[in-house]
Amino acid sequence: MCAEPSATNKIPDYEAETAFLGEWGRFQQRVFFLLCLSVIPNGFSGLSVVFLADTPPHRCLVPAHLNLTAAWRNSSIPLERDESRAGALMPSRCSRFKLEEVVSFSERGLLPGIEVNLSNVPREGCLDGWEYDQSIYTSTIITEWDLVCGESWKNPLTSSCFFFGVLTGSFISGQLSDRFGRKIVMFVTIALQTVATFVQVFSQSWTAFCAVFFVIGLAHISNYVAAFVLGTEILGPRVRTIFSTAGVCLFFAVGYMLLPLLAFLIRDWRMLLLSLTLPGCLCLPLWWFIPESPRWLLSQGRVKEAEAIFRNAAKLNKIEPPPVIFSSLQKDTKSEKRRPYNICDLLRSRNIRWISITLWLVWNTLTIAYFALSLNTANLHGNPFFNCFLSALVEFPAYTLSWVMFRWCSRRLSLSSTLFTGGLFLLIVQLIPAHLVYVAITLEMMGKFAVTTAFAVVYAYSAEIYPTVLRNTAVGTCSMASRIGSIIAPFFIYLRSYSISLPYILMGTLTTLAGLLSLLLPESFGMPLPDTITHMQHFPGCCRKTPYTLTHTVEEENTTEGKPQHSNLTCK
Repeated sequence: MCAEPSATNKIPDYEAETAFLGEWGRFQQRVFFLLCLSVIPNGFSGLSVVFLADTPPHRCLVPAHLNLTAAWRNSSIPLERDESRAGALMPSRCSRFKLEEVVSFSERGLLPGIEVNLSNVPREGCLDGWEYDQSIYTSTIITEWDLVCGESWKNPLTSSCFFFGVLTGSFISGQLSDRFGRKIVMFVTIALQTVATFVQVFSQSWTAFCAVFFVIGLAHISNYVAAFVLGTEILGPRVRTIFSTAGVCLFFAVGYMLLPLLAFLIRDWRMLLLSLTLPGCLCLPLWWFIPESPRWLLSQGRVKEAEAIFRNAAKLNKIEPPPVIFSSLQKDTKSEKRRPYNICDLLRSRNIRWISITLWLVWNTLTIAYFALSLNTANLHGNPFFNCFLSALVEFPAYTLSWVMFRWCSRRLSLSSTLFTGGLFLLIVQLIPAHLVYVAITLEMMGKFAVTTAFAVVYAYSAEIYPTVLRNTAVGTCSMASRIGSIIAPFFIYLRSYSISLPYILMGTLTTLAGLLSLLLPESFGMPLPDTITHMQHFPGCCRKTPYTLTHTVEEENTTEGKPQHSNLTCK
Protein backbone atom coordinates (compact mmCIF):
# COMPACT_ATOMS: atom_id res chain seq x y z
CA MET A 1 0.00 0.00 0.00
CA CYS A 2 1.34 3.43 -0.94
CA ALA A 3 0.92 6.58 1.09
CA GLU A 4 2.00 10.20 1.09
CA PRO A 5 4.57 11.38 3.63
CA SER A 6 3.07 12.83 6.77
CA ALA A 7 3.05 16.60 6.74
CA THR A 8 3.37 16.73 10.50
CA ASN A 9 6.94 15.39 10.47
CA LYS A 10 9.37 18.30 10.70
CA ILE A 11 12.91 17.97 9.45
CA PRO A 12 15.68 17.89 12.05
CA ASP A 13 18.24 20.66 12.56
CA TYR A 14 20.71 19.23 10.06
CA GLU A 15 18.20 19.13 7.20
CA ALA A 16 16.97 22.64 7.99
CA GLU A 17 20.42 24.22 8.21
CA THR A 18 21.70 22.61 4.99
CA ALA A 19 18.54 23.25 2.94
CA PHE A 20 20.15 26.37 1.40
CA LEU A 21 22.39 24.08 -0.69
CA GLY A 22 19.49 22.60 -2.67
CA GLU A 23 19.08 18.94 -3.56
CA TRP A 24 20.56 18.48 -7.05
CA GLY A 25 23.35 20.95 -7.71
CA ARG A 26 26.76 20.18 -9.20
CA PHE A 27 28.06 19.12 -5.78
CA GLN A 28 25.31 16.53 -5.25
CA GLN A 29 25.60 15.30 -8.84
CA ARG A 30 29.34 14.78 -8.46
CA VAL A 31 29.00 12.92 -5.15
CA PHE A 32 26.12 10.82 -6.49
CA PHE A 33 27.83 9.60 -9.66
CA LEU A 34 31.33 9.19 -8.26
CA LEU A 35 30.11 7.09 -5.33
CA CYS A 36 28.05 5.00 -7.76
CA LEU A 37 31.09 4.51 -10.00
CA SER A 38 33.11 3.28 -7.01
CA VAL A 39 30.64 0.40 -6.60
CA ILE A 40 31.18 -1.07 -10.10
CA PRO A 41 34.28 -3.13 -9.07
CA ASN A 42 32.12 -4.84 -6.43
CA GLY A 43 29.83 -6.12 -9.17
CA PHE A 44 32.87 -7.79 -10.73
CA SER A 45 34.49 -9.27 -7.63
CA GLY A 46 31.31 -10.21 -5.77
CA LEU A 47 30.22 -12.83 -8.29
CA SER A 48 33.41 -13.56 -10.22
CA VAL A 49 33.49 -17.01 -8.59
CA VAL A 50 30.64 -18.02 -10.95
CA PHE A 51 33.25 -18.25 -13.72
CA LEU A 52 36.46 -18.68 -11.71
CA ALA A 53 35.12 -21.82 -10.05
CA ASP A 54 32.72 -23.20 -12.65
CA THR A 55 32.94 -26.94 -13.21
CA PRO A 56 33.08 -27.85 -16.91
CA PRO A 57 31.94 -31.28 -18.16
CA HIS A 58 34.61 -33.85 -17.33
CA ARG A 59 35.32 -37.56 -17.34
CA CYS A 60 38.05 -39.89 -16.20
CA LEU A 61 41.23 -39.70 -18.21
CA VAL A 62 42.09 -42.84 -20.18
CA PRO A 63 45.84 -42.71 -20.92
CA ALA A 64 46.58 -42.33 -24.62
CA HIS A 65 49.41 -44.91 -24.55
CA LEU A 66 47.04 -47.80 -23.81
CA ASN A 67 46.54 -50.17 -26.72
CA LEU A 68 42.74 -49.99 -27.00
CA THR A 69 40.46 -50.40 -30.00
CA ALA A 70 38.27 -47.41 -30.87
CA ALA A 71 35.19 -49.26 -29.61
CA TRP A 72 36.67 -49.93 -26.19
CA ARG A 73 38.20 -46.45 -25.84
CA ASN A 74 34.76 -44.97 -26.49
CA SER A 75 33.14 -47.38 -24.02
CA SER A 76 35.73 -47.18 -21.23
CA ILE A 77 33.52 -44.74 -19.25
CA PRO A 78 30.21 -46.10 -17.87
CA LEU A 79 26.98 -44.22 -18.56
CA GLU A 80 24.90 -42.76 -15.71
CA ARG A 81 21.59 -40.91 -15.57
CA ASP A 82 21.95 -37.17 -15.07
CA GLU A 83 18.99 -35.56 -13.26
CA SER A 84 20.06 -32.08 -14.35
CA ARG A 85 19.57 -33.21 -17.96
CA ALA A 86 16.11 -34.74 -17.49
CA GLY A 87 17.54 -38.17 -16.69
CA ALA A 88 19.58 -38.49 -19.89
CA LEU A 89 22.43 -41.01 -19.97
CA MET A 90 25.79 -39.26 -19.70
CA PRO A 91 29.38 -40.52 -19.24
CA SER A 92 30.27 -40.91 -15.56
CA ARG A 93 32.28 -38.02 -14.14
CA CYS A 94 33.96 -39.91 -11.34
CA SER A 95 34.49 -43.52 -12.41
CA ARG A 96 35.67 -45.66 -15.31
CA PHE A 97 35.74 -49.36 -16.08
CA LYS A 98 38.78 -51.03 -14.62
CA LEU A 99 41.47 -50.52 -17.24
CA GLU A 100 43.07 -53.93 -16.75
CA GLU A 101 39.79 -55.56 -17.74
CA VAL A 102 39.19 -53.15 -20.62
CA VAL A 103 42.69 -53.79 -22.06
CA SER A 104 42.14 -57.52 -21.76
CA PHE A 105 38.80 -57.39 -23.61
CA SER A 106 40.29 -55.16 -26.30
CA GLU A 107 43.26 -57.48 -26.91
CA ARG A 108 40.92 -60.46 -27.23
CA GLY A 109 38.85 -58.63 -29.87
CA LEU A 110 35.60 -58.71 -27.88
CA LEU A 111 33.01 -56.01 -28.62
CA PRO A 112 31.61 -53.90 -25.75
CA GLY A 113 27.86 -54.25 -25.18
CA ILE A 114 27.61 -57.17 -27.60
CA GLU A 115 30.07 -59.83 -26.48
CA VAL A 116 30.73 -58.23 -23.10
CA ASN A 117 28.00 -57.21 -20.68
CA LEU A 118 29.26 -53.82 -19.45
CA SER A 119 27.16 -53.92 -16.29
CA ASN A 120 29.36 -56.80 -15.08
CA VAL A 121 32.67 -55.04 -15.73
CA PRO A 122 34.26 -53.80 -12.44
CA ARG A 123 34.83 -50.05 -12.01
CA GLU A 124 37.51 -47.88 -10.50
CA GLY A 125 38.04 -44.19 -9.72
CA CYS A 126 39.82 -41.67 -11.93
CA LEU A 127 43.30 -42.88 -11.00
CA ASP A 128 44.97 -41.00 -13.86
CA GLY A 129 43.08 -37.74 -13.36
CA TRP A 130 40.41 -36.16 -15.50
CA GLU A 131 39.98 -34.69 -18.94
CA TYR A 132 37.90 -31.52 -19.09
CA ASP A 133 35.77 -30.08 -21.85
CA GLN A 134 37.47 -26.88 -23.03
CA SER A 135 34.70 -25.69 -25.32
CA ILE A 136 33.61 -23.11 -22.70
CA TYR A 137 36.66 -22.44 -20.49
CA THR A 138 40.37 -22.69 -21.15
CA SER A 139 40.87 -23.17 -17.42
CA THR A 140 39.14 -22.56 -14.07
CA ILE A 141 40.36 -23.23 -10.54
CA ILE A 142 38.40 -26.49 -10.77
CA THR A 143 40.46 -27.75 -13.70
CA GLU A 144 43.65 -26.24 -12.26
CA TRP A 145 43.50 -28.22 -9.01
CA ASP A 146 41.05 -31.04 -9.91
CA LEU A 147 38.32 -29.95 -7.49
CA VAL A 148 35.86 -32.62 -8.64
CA CYS A 149 34.43 -35.90 -7.36
CA GLY A 150 35.99 -36.54 -3.94
CA GLU A 151 37.30 -32.96 -3.86
CA SER A 152 34.07 -31.34 -5.08
CA TRP A 153 33.24 -30.09 -1.55
CA LYS A 154 35.99 -27.52 -2.02
CA ASN A 155 33.99 -25.77 -4.74
CA PRO A 156 31.24 -24.33 -2.50
CA LEU A 157 33.81 -23.79 0.25
CA THR A 158 35.71 -21.47 -2.13
CA SER A 159 32.71 -19.14 -2.26
CA SER A 160 32.22 -19.51 1.48
CA CYS A 161 35.79 -18.31 2.10
CA PHE A 162 34.95 -15.12 0.21
CA PHE A 163 31.82 -14.66 2.31
CA PHE A 164 33.74 -15.39 5.52
CA GLY A 165 35.81 -12.37 4.51
CA VAL A 166 32.63 -10.40 3.91
CA LEU A 167 31.44 -11.40 7.39
CA THR A 168 34.67 -10.20 8.96
CA GLY A 169 34.65 -6.99 6.93
CA SER A 170 31.07 -6.26 7.97
CA PHE A 171 32.06 -6.58 11.62
CA ILE A 172 35.26 -4.53 11.42
CA SER A 173 34.55 -1.86 8.82
CA GLY A 174 31.38 -0.50 10.37
CA GLN A 175 33.05 0.30 13.67
CA LEU A 176 36.19 1.64 11.97
CA SER A 177 34.05 3.83 9.73
CA ASP A 178 32.08 5.22 12.66
CA ARG A 179 35.34 5.82 14.53
CA PHE A 180 37.66 7.14 11.78
CA GLY A 181 35.29 8.26 9.02
CA ARG A 182 33.49 6.86 6.01
CA LYS A 183 35.85 8.20 3.35
CA ILE A 184 39.15 6.84 4.65
CA VAL A 185 37.71 3.35 5.24
CA MET A 186 36.14 3.36 1.77
CA PHE A 187 39.36 4.17 -0.12
CA VAL A 188 41.72 2.09 1.99
CA THR A 189 39.56 -0.98 1.37
CA ILE A 190 39.25 -0.22 -2.38
CA ALA A 191 43.06 -0.27 -2.53
CA LEU A 192 43.19 -3.46 -0.46
CA GLN A 193 40.66 -5.18 -2.73
CA THR A 194 42.61 -4.24 -5.86
CA VAL A 195 45.99 -5.36 -4.49
CA ALA A 196 44.56 -8.64 -3.14
CA THR A 197 42.95 -9.45 -6.50
CA PHE A 198 46.32 -8.91 -8.20
CA VAL A 199 48.05 -11.20 -5.68
CA GLN A 200 45.37 -13.86 -6.22
CA VAL A 201 46.40 -14.16 -9.88
CA PHE A 202 49.62 -15.85 -8.77
CA SER A 203 48.03 -18.41 -6.42
CA GLN A 204 49.83 -21.75 -6.61
CA SER A 205 47.33 -23.78 -4.58
CA TRP A 206 43.66 -23.84 -3.71
CA THR A 207 44.49 -22.99 -0.09
CA ALA A 208 46.42 -19.86 -1.11
CA PHE A 209 43.61 -18.86 -3.48
CA CYS A 210 41.03 -19.11 -0.68
CA ALA A 211 43.20 -17.19 1.79
CA VAL A 212 43.45 -14.25 -0.59
CA PHE A 213 39.76 -14.59 -1.48
CA PHE A 214 39.00 -14.04 2.20
CA VAL A 215 40.85 -10.71 2.11
CA ILE A 216 39.03 -9.67 -1.07
CA GLY A 217 35.70 -10.40 0.59
CA LEU A 218 36.69 -8.33 3.63
CA ALA A 219 37.60 -5.33 1.46
CA HIS A 220 34.63 -5.82 -0.90
CA ILE A 221 31.91 -5.29 1.73
CA SER A 222 33.87 -2.62 3.60
CA ASN A 223 34.06 -0.17 0.71
CA TYR A 224 30.52 -0.96 -0.44
CA VAL A 225 28.91 -0.20 2.94
CA ALA A 226 31.12 2.88 3.47
CA ALA A 227 30.14 4.29 0.06
CA PHE A 228 26.49 3.51 0.67
CA VAL A 229 26.39 5.26 4.06
CA LEU A 230 28.51 8.15 2.79
CA GLY A 231 26.02 8.90 0.02
CA THR A 232 23.04 8.43 2.33
CA GLU A 233 24.45 11.02 4.75
CA ILE A 234 25.63 13.62 2.22
CA LEU A 235 22.66 13.71 -0.16
CA GLY A 236 19.29 15.34 0.52
CA PRO A 237 16.09 13.38 1.25
CA ARG A 238 14.81 13.02 -2.34
CA VAL A 239 18.18 12.27 -3.94
CA ARG A 240 19.07 10.00 -1.01
CA THR A 241 16.13 7.77 -1.88
CA ILE A 242 17.28 7.44 -5.50
CA PHE A 243 20.89 6.84 -4.46
CA SER A 244 20.17 4.20 -1.83
CA THR A 245 17.62 2.20 -3.80
CA ALA A 246 18.50 2.66 -7.47
CA GLY A 247 21.82 4.49 -7.83
CA VAL A 248 24.29 2.29 -5.96
CA CYS A 249 22.42 -0.89 -6.84
CA LEU A 250 22.20 -0.14 -10.57
CA PHE A 251 25.92 0.54 -10.80
CA PHE A 252 26.60 -2.70 -8.91
CA ALA A 253 24.42 -4.40 -11.54
CA VAL A 254 26.48 -2.73 -14.29
CA GLY A 255 29.60 -4.41 -12.91
CA TYR A 256 27.69 -7.68 -12.54
CA MET A 257 26.43 -7.43 -16.14
CA LEU A 258 29.90 -6.67 -17.51
CA LEU A 259 31.35 -9.70 -15.70
CA PRO A 260 29.93 -12.36 -18.08
CA LEU A 261 30.91 -10.23 -21.09
CA LEU A 262 34.48 -10.06 -19.81
CA ALA A 263 34.48 -13.77 -18.92
CA PHE A 264 33.21 -14.58 -22.42
CA LEU A 265 36.23 -12.78 -23.92
CA ILE A 266 38.77 -14.09 -21.37
CA ARG A 267 38.37 -17.83 -20.76
CA ASP A 268 41.45 -18.32 -18.54
CA TRP A 269 40.84 -17.70 -14.83
CA ARG A 270 44.17 -16.03 -14.13
CA MET A 271 43.82 -13.55 -16.98
CA LEU A 272 40.22 -12.88 -15.95
CA LEU A 273 41.34 -12.04 -12.42
CA LEU A 274 44.06 -9.75 -13.76
CA SER A 275 41.50 -7.81 -15.79
CA LEU A 276 39.33 -7.37 -12.68
CA THR A 277 42.03 -5.27 -11.00
CA LEU A 278 41.65 -2.45 -13.54
CA PRO A 279 38.32 -0.99 -12.26
CA GLY A 280 39.73 -0.72 -8.73
CA CYS A 281 42.78 1.17 -9.97
CA LEU A 282 40.52 3.65 -11.78
CA CYS A 283 38.52 4.30 -8.59
CA LEU A 284 41.43 5.33 -6.37
CA PRO A 285 41.84 8.87 -7.86
CA LEU A 286 38.26 9.62 -6.76
CA TRP A 287 39.72 10.35 -3.29
CA TRP A 288 40.29 13.96 -4.36
CA PHE A 289 36.68 14.46 -5.48
CA ILE A 290 34.56 12.76 -2.78
CA PRO A 291 34.26 14.55 0.61
CA GLU A 292 33.88 13.10 4.08
CA SER A 293 30.35 12.82 5.50
CA PRO A 294 29.36 16.14 7.14
CA ARG A 295 26.87 14.25 9.32
CA TRP A 296 29.68 12.06 10.65
CA LEU A 297 31.91 15.08 11.25
CA LEU A 298 29.12 16.76 13.21
CA SER A 299 28.54 13.61 15.25
CA GLN A 300 32.24 13.82 16.19
CA GLY A 301 31.95 17.51 17.11
CA ARG A 302 34.05 18.60 14.12
CA VAL A 303 31.69 21.40 13.10
CA LYS A 304 34.29 23.57 11.32
CA GLU A 305 35.28 20.74 8.96
CA ALA A 306 31.63 20.06 8.16
CA GLU A 307 31.05 23.75 7.45
CA ALA A 308 34.09 23.84 5.16
CA ILE A 309 32.62 21.01 3.07
CA PHE A 310 29.32 22.85 2.70
CA ARG A 311 31.01 26.12 1.82
CA ASN A 312 32.93 24.36 -0.95
CA ALA A 313 29.68 22.71 -2.03
CA ALA A 314 27.90 26.07 -2.09
CA LYS A 315 30.69 27.49 -4.24
CA LEU A 316 30.36 24.54 -6.63
CA ASN A 317 26.58 25.01 -6.75
CA LYS A 318 27.03 28.81 -7.18
CA ILE A 319 25.07 29.52 -4.00
CA GLU A 320 25.92 32.04 -1.29
CA PRO A 321 26.09 30.19 2.08
CA PRO A 322 24.93 31.80 5.35
CA PRO A 323 27.65 33.26 7.62
CA VAL A 324 27.13 30.45 10.16
CA ILE A 325 25.71 27.17 8.86
CA PHE A 326 25.39 25.01 11.98
CA SER A 327 24.58 27.61 14.64
CA SER A 328 22.37 25.42 16.83
CA LEU A 329 24.64 22.42 16.43
CA GLN A 330 27.65 24.46 17.53
CA LYS A 331 25.84 25.25 20.76
CA ASP A 332 24.96 21.60 21.23
CA THR A 333 28.55 20.58 20.62
CA LYS A 334 29.84 22.83 23.39
CA SER A 335 27.34 21.63 25.96
CA GLU A 336 27.26 17.93 25.09
CA LYS A 337 29.53 15.26 26.51
CA ARG A 338 29.92 12.69 23.78
CA ARG A 339 30.76 9.06 24.12
CA PRO A 340 31.79 6.55 21.45
CA TYR A 341 29.13 4.16 20.17
CA ASN A 342 29.79 0.54 19.27
CA ILE A 343 28.05 -2.68 18.30
CA CYS A 344 26.88 -3.29 21.87
CA ASP A 345 24.53 -0.30 21.58
CA LEU A 346 22.51 -2.27 19.03
CA LEU A 347 21.43 -4.57 21.87
CA ARG A 348 21.43 -2.16 24.82
CA SER A 349 17.75 -1.13 24.86
CA ARG A 350 14.71 -3.31 24.22
CA ASN A 351 13.51 -1.30 21.22
CA ILE A 352 16.74 -1.25 19.21
CA ARG A 353 17.47 -4.85 20.22
CA TRP A 354 14.27 -6.26 18.66
CA ILE A 355 14.64 -4.09 15.56
CA SER A 356 18.20 -5.35 15.12
CA ILE A 357 17.34 -9.03 15.63
CA THR A 358 14.46 -8.85 13.14
CA LEU A 359 16.58 -7.10 10.54
CA TRP A 360 19.39 -9.61 11.01
CA LEU A 361 17.02 -12.51 10.29
CA VAL A 362 15.56 -10.78 7.22
CA TRP A 363 19.01 -9.90 5.85
CA ASN A 364 20.23 -13.44 6.47
CA THR A 365 17.39 -14.97 4.46
CA LEU A 366 17.78 -12.45 1.65
CA THR A 367 21.46 -13.22 1.19
CA ILE A 368 20.78 -16.96 1.04
CA ALA A 369 18.24 -16.46 -1.75
CA TYR A 370 20.15 -13.76 -3.65
CA PHE A 371 23.56 -15.41 -3.72
CA ALA A 372 22.25 -18.94 -4.19
CA LEU A 373 20.27 -17.81 -7.24
CA SER A 374 23.20 -15.78 -8.57
CA LEU A 375 25.70 -18.61 -8.11
CA ASN A 376 23.29 -21.10 -9.66
CA THR A 377 23.38 -19.47 -13.11
CA ALA A 378 26.24 -21.74 -14.20
CA ASN A 379 24.02 -24.77 -13.50
CA LEU A 380 21.06 -23.61 -15.57
CA HIS A 381 20.30 -25.05 -18.99
CA GLY A 382 22.05 -23.24 -21.83
CA ASN A 383 25.06 -20.93 -22.13
CA PRO A 384 26.49 -19.95 -18.70
CA PHE A 385 27.61 -16.52 -19.96
CA PHE A 386 24.13 -15.69 -21.24
CA ASN A 387 22.46 -17.03 -18.10
CA CYS A 388 24.69 -14.89 -15.88
CA PHE A 389 24.08 -11.86 -18.12
CA LEU A 390 20.32 -12.48 -17.88
CA SER A 391 20.56 -12.77 -14.09
CA ALA A 392 22.35 -9.40 -13.99
CA LEU A 393 19.94 -7.82 -16.48
CA VAL A 394 16.99 -8.76 -14.26
CA GLU A 395 18.44 -6.54 -11.55
CA PHE A 396 17.92 -3.34 -13.56
CA PRO A 397 14.09 -3.39 -13.49
CA ALA A 398 14.29 -4.74 -9.92
CA TYR A 399 16.29 -1.73 -8.71
CA THR A 400 14.02 0.61 -10.67
CA LEU A 401 11.01 -0.91 -8.93
CA SER A 402 12.73 -0.59 -5.56
CA TRP A 403 13.17 3.15 -6.20
CA VAL A 404 9.49 3.53 -7.14
CA MET A 405 8.46 1.66 -4.00
CA PHE A 406 10.82 3.65 -1.82
CA ARG A 407 9.64 6.93 -3.32
CA TRP A 408 5.92 6.43 -2.87
CA CYS A 409 5.22 3.31 -0.79
CA SER A 410 5.43 2.03 2.75
CA ARG A 411 8.91 0.68 3.50
CA ARG A 412 7.57 -2.19 5.56
CA LEU A 413 5.00 -3.33 2.99
CA SER A 414 7.48 -2.92 0.12
CA LEU A 415 9.94 -5.26 1.83
CA SER A 416 7.32 -7.78 2.93
CA SER A 417 5.54 -8.00 -0.45
CA THR A 418 8.73 -8.51 -2.48
CA LEU A 419 10.05 -11.16 -0.09
CA PHE A 420 6.74 -13.04 -0.09
CA THR A 421 6.45 -12.87 -3.90
CA GLY A 422 10.02 -14.08 -4.41
CA GLY A 423 9.44 -17.00 -2.08
CA LEU A 424 6.30 -18.07 -3.96
CA PHE A 425 8.12 -18.05 -7.32
CA LEU A 426 10.89 -20.23 -5.92
CA LEU A 427 8.40 -22.69 -4.47
CA ILE A 428 6.64 -22.96 -7.84
CA VAL A 429 9.92 -23.68 -9.72
CA GLN A 430 10.23 -27.19 -8.32
CA LEU A 431 6.69 -28.03 -9.55
CA ILE A 432 7.61 -27.47 -13.21
CA PRO A 433 8.19 -30.67 -15.25
CA ALA A 434 11.84 -31.36 -16.11
CA HIS A 435 11.34 -30.95 -19.87
CA LEU A 436 9.99 -27.37 -19.48
CA VAL A 437 13.43 -25.95 -18.69
CA TYR A 438 12.74 -22.48 -20.08
CA VAL A 439 9.60 -22.12 -17.96
CA ALA A 440 11.65 -23.08 -14.88
CA ILE A 441 14.38 -20.58 -15.82
CA THR A 442 11.76 -17.83 -16.28
CA LEU A 443 10.27 -18.51 -12.85
CA GLU A 444 13.74 -18.55 -11.28
CA MET A 445 14.54 -15.18 -12.87
CA MET A 446 11.23 -13.79 -11.58
CA GLY A 447 12.18 -15.02 -8.12
CA LYS A 448 15.60 -13.35 -8.54
CA PHE A 449 13.81 -10.16 -9.61
CA ALA A 450 11.68 -10.08 -6.44
CA VAL A 451 14.58 -10.99 -4.13
CA THR A 452 16.81 -8.32 -5.70
CA THR A 453 14.09 -5.71 -5.23
CA ALA A 454 13.81 -6.71 -1.57
CA PHE A 455 17.59 -6.55 -1.14
CA ALA A 456 17.70 -2.97 -2.47
CA VAL A 457 14.81 -1.96 -0.23
CA VAL A 458 16.24 -3.50 2.95
CA TYR A 459 19.60 -1.73 2.51
CA ALA A 460 17.98 1.71 2.32
CA TYR A 461 15.31 0.81 4.89
CA SER A 462 17.95 -0.21 7.44
CA ALA A 463 19.88 3.03 6.89
CA GLU A 464 16.70 5.00 7.56
CA ILE A 465 15.78 3.15 10.76
CA TYR A 466 19.10 3.57 12.57
CA PRO A 467 20.48 6.89 13.91
CA THR A 468 23.53 8.78 12.64
CA VAL A 469 25.65 7.87 15.68
CA LEU A 470 25.23 4.16 14.86
CA ARG A 471 24.22 4.08 11.20
CA ASN A 472 27.40 2.72 9.66
CA THR A 473 27.92 0.25 12.52
CA ALA A 474 24.28 -0.86 12.28
CA VAL A 475 24.23 -1.34 8.51
CA GLY A 476 27.59 -3.09 8.71
CA THR A 477 26.28 -5.35 11.46
CA CYS A 478 23.15 -6.18 9.44
CA SER A 479 25.46 -7.06 6.58
CA MET A 480 27.63 -9.09 8.97
CA ALA A 481 24.64 -11.05 10.30
CA SER A 482 23.47 -11.74 6.77
CA ARG A 483 26.82 -13.29 5.85
CA ILE A 484 25.88 -16.44 7.70
CA GLY A 485 23.39 -16.81 4.86
CA SER A 486 25.91 -15.99 2.15
CA ILE A 487 28.44 -18.44 3.64
CA ILE A 488 25.96 -21.33 3.44
CA ALA A 489 24.36 -20.19 0.15
CA PRO A 490 26.94 -22.10 -2.00
CA PHE A 491 26.02 -25.29 -0.13
CA PHE A 492 22.35 -24.74 -1.03
CA ILE A 493 23.48 -25.13 -4.65
CA TYR A 494 25.56 -28.16 -3.66
CA LEU A 495 22.30 -29.83 -2.55
CA ARG A 496 21.45 -30.18 -6.26
CA SER A 497 23.64 -33.28 -6.27
CA TYR A 498 21.06 -34.94 -4.01
CA SER A 499 17.85 -33.40 -5.36
CA ILE A 500 17.28 -30.72 -8.01
CA SER A 501 14.18 -29.45 -6.15
CA LEU A 502 15.64 -29.26 -2.63
CA PRO A 503 17.39 -25.84 -2.98
CA TYR A 504 14.21 -24.23 -4.32
CA ILE A 505 12.03 -25.68 -1.55
CA LEU A 506 14.38 -24.43 1.17
CA MET A 507 14.94 -20.98 -0.38
CA GLY A 508 11.26 -20.47 -1.14
CA THR A 509 10.14 -21.42 2.37
CA LEU A 510 12.72 -19.24 4.14
CA THR A 511 12.03 -16.23 1.91
CA THR A 512 8.26 -16.45 2.40
CA LEU A 513 8.65 -16.65 6.19
CA ALA A 514 11.02 -13.66 6.14
CA GLY A 515 8.36 -11.69 4.28
CA LEU A 516 5.91 -12.30 7.10
CA LEU A 517 8.52 -11.49 9.77
CA SER A 518 9.34 -8.13 8.18
CA LEU A 519 5.81 -6.90 8.93
CA LEU A 520 6.94 -6.44 12.55
CA LEU A 521 9.44 -3.72 11.65
CA PRO A 522 8.62 -0.05 12.32
CA GLU A 523 7.68 2.26 9.45
CA SER A 524 10.18 4.94 8.38
CA PHE A 525 8.37 6.35 5.34
CA GLY A 526 8.14 10.13 5.53
CA MET A 527 10.28 10.30 8.68
CA PRO A 528 13.52 12.33 8.94
CA LEU A 529 16.75 10.43 9.49
CA PRO A 530 17.20 9.91 13.26
CA ASP A 531 20.36 11.41 14.74
CA THR A 532 20.32 9.67 18.14
CA ILE A 533 19.03 6.36 19.51
CA THR A 534 16.07 8.06 21.20
CA HIS A 535 14.87 9.36 17.83
CA MET A 536 14.31 5.85 16.43
CA GLN A 537 10.84 4.54 15.55
CA HIS A 538 9.37 1.96 17.92
CA PHE A 539 9.14 -1.81 17.54
CA PRO A 540 5.69 -3.36 18.25
CA GLY A 541 5.43 -4.20 21.93
CA CYS A 542 8.34 -1.99 22.96
CA CYS A 543 8.24 1.79 23.29
CA ARG A 544 6.09 4.11 21.26
CA LYS A 545 7.54 7.43 20.25
CA THR A 546 6.16 10.37 18.40
CA PRO A 547 8.05 11.85 15.43
CA TYR A 548 10.76 14.19 16.65
CA THR A 549 10.97 17.80 15.54
CA LEU A 550 13.33 20.72 15.63
CA THR A 551 12.83 20.95 19.39
CA HIS A 552 14.66 17.75 20.36
CA THR A 553 17.21 18.42 23.09
CA VAL A 554 20.69 17.39 24.04
CA GLU A 555 19.35 15.55 27.08
CA GLU A 556 17.92 12.91 24.70
CA GLU A 557 21.41 11.92 23.68
CA ASN A 558 22.51 11.68 27.29
CA THR A 559 19.84 9.15 28.24
CA THR A 560 22.19 6.23 27.70
CA GLU A 561 24.69 7.77 30.12
CA GLY A 562 22.28 7.57 33.05
CA LYS A 563 21.23 11.23 32.90
CA PRO A 564 17.61 12.45 33.14
CA GLN A 565 15.62 11.92 29.98
CA HIS A 566 13.65 14.77 28.47
CA SER A 567 12.49 13.27 25.22
CA ASN A 568 9.33 12.48 23.30
CA LEU A 569 9.60 8.75 24.14
CA THR A 570 6.67 7.19 25.99
CA CYS A 571 6.32 3.54 26.95
CA LYS A 572 3.13 1.57 26.48
